Amino acid sequence: MKKIFQTLLTGGLFIFAIAAPVMALTTPQTASAAVTNCEARFMGVPPWYRGLTKENPPTCDLKTPDEVGGIGNYIWKIVLNGIEMAIVISAYIAVFFIMYGGFLFITGGDKPAQVEKARKTILDAVIGLVIAMAAVAIINLIFRII
Repeated sequence: MKKIFQTLLTGGLFIFAIAAPVMALTTPQTASAAVTNCEARFMGVPPWYRGLTKENPPTCDLKTPDEVGGIGNYIWKIVLNGIEMAIVISAYIAVFFIMYGGFLFITGGDKPAQVEKARKTILDAVIGLVIAMAAVAIINLIFRII
């Protein structure tokens, strides 16, 4: 029991160490009816047209491929947005599996097979979540370069 508690405590501290810098870097959104944010995210999922809207004035009109740097950059921005959408959704799925593994762990009781399955589910989901977070960072880096 002590080893399980130490493992859960270590995992929790690891998740906190990953989440703390992310939470520190987020800025609160201000509510204003006059400003339209055409590229607002919905639960972290970017719109497919992120990086393609005109800034001055913010009318939510899409730029032409020439304004973005050519048809290649235009298509790449759409593709990268689509990939980021899929990765963010997979991160939500990973969080669901962490909760599912926790449920299995709690209800496992004296069934060692179920407890082991729960530990493996949680571990796999945490690994998937870390990979998804790293992938989003890489996608955003590539997006800013283009």
